[in-house]
Amino acid sequence: MSEAPAIVWLRQDLRLADNPALRAALDTKRPLILLFILDDETPGHWRIGGASRWWLHRSLEALSTDVHKRGGALVLRRGKASDVMLAITRETKAEAVFWNRCYEPYAIKRDAAIKEQLRANGVTVESFNGALLFEPWTIKTKTNEPYKVFTPFWRACQQLEPRAPLASPKKLPGWPGKIASDDLASWDLLPTKPNWARSFEPEWRPGEAGALAALNTFLEERISAYPEGRDQLGENGTSRLSPHLHWGEISPVQIHAAVASATHDRTSLQRGADKFMAEIGWREFSTNLLFHWPTLPEANWRDQFDAFVWNDDDAALEAWRRGRTGYPVVDAAMRELWVTGYMHNRARMIAASFLIKHLMIDWRRGEDWFWDTLLDADLANNAASWQWVAGSGADASPYFRIFNPIAQGQRYDANGAYVRRWLPELANLPDEFIHAPWEAPALVLREAGVALGETYPAPIVEHTAARSRALAAYAALKAG
Repeated sequence: MSEAPAIVWLRQDLRLADNPALRAALDTKRPLILLFILDDETPGHWRIGGASRWWLHRSLEALSTDVHKRGGALVLRRGKASDVMLAITRETKAEAVFWNRCYEPYAIKRDAAIKEQLRANGVTVESFNGALLFEPWTIKTKTNEPYKVFTPFWRACQQLEPRAPLASPKKLPGWPGKIASDDLASWDLLPTKPNWARSFEPEWRPGEAGALAALNTFLEERISAYPEGRDQLGENGTSRLSPHLHWGEISPVQIHAAVASATHDRTSLQRGADKFMAEIGWREFSTNLLFHWPTLPEANWRDQFDAFVWNDDDAALEAWRRGRTGYPVVDAAMRELWVTGYMHNRARMIAASFLIKHLMIDWRRGEDWFWDTLLDADLANNAASWQWVAGSGADASPYFRIFNPIAQGQRYDANGAYVRRWLPELANLPDEFIHAPWEAPALVLREAGVALGETYPAPIVEHTAARSRALAAYAALKAG
């Protein structure tokens, strides 16, 4: 075994199983240095948000334990990635560096520069696909253009077969040399004063083992009812895999293989499996959009939306952020986000539509809030989904589709379980008024202990008027 080590640069692939970069490094028979760099400089505006930093801390703890059990060590460094990588290759005289690709615009630029710099210094560098079923440049239309509509994109993906997942290594050949590593606690990723993430702990199990457990539970208990259950706000009908996927504690290749295995001789699960895999497909589609249109997080994909006149209302934005809009299903969604670092997918659409179309606030302000508060904050998913709701993105929701928060609550939280969980001040309202408490008679409100404007806010906008205002604004934009 050569004493010159190989470096595996871990980023959004915090796992040992199905890790192509790790497998390639192992194949060199060199001692390995597993490296994670906390780089808050290169991403600029898109540095890791507050909630994601909590997840990263817990995920690195779990990964470090897994690496140590296999005879290796996880090296932590903080700083500009290009500087850190150059320094560590010189320190260790490493002759090879391996990583799995990231697709954010800043990451592509960073990685290309690092690759060029290392190769100029005589270091072998290889990168791999560890995050997607298929790379963005492999799924093209017949005219060799990137897809702009999800359905044909996903149909094209389904004509291909992903590679088989790679097994987890039983042993990791550690490097015997001395190398400095930061103390994870010194990175201050966990909030302390106050510890607003305390309520995350019972909800989540970050790390590779937690990701596999979440997938297995979903496949065993929820996938058959997924097509309907995924929309029911008061039920645990989703996979909750999104934070694990973002940080690469599990790969879509592993998920694809597990779903295929689960449905192999159980045709009753196929409908749920197809719907679930289409959600994985949306993640792929979002990444493709970001890769081909790198301004997606900042600029309207449809440039005609640049003329849209947004409402610059900080008070309304703050009411939305804090779950104080007076619309129970919207407020429940925002409070779920604050308490758990997560929001049900149906609730995300309702809350986003309310901000954009009821309050007429720029989608980018919602995107920023989600970036800071979501544990699964993913640049591609976040940007593509917000633009989908706004109507400014690819394959966007029609401009005239404006979610009625009352009707959405009545349809997807019929018994009020979701609202009652996150808005205990409304818990005693009868089902018929739980999604529109202002319609309840004074006696009903009094008996339920609800005082509108005091214990719970009155609606900050009236639905019919807000809808008409939004339709008029969108129609004016369309007319040019």
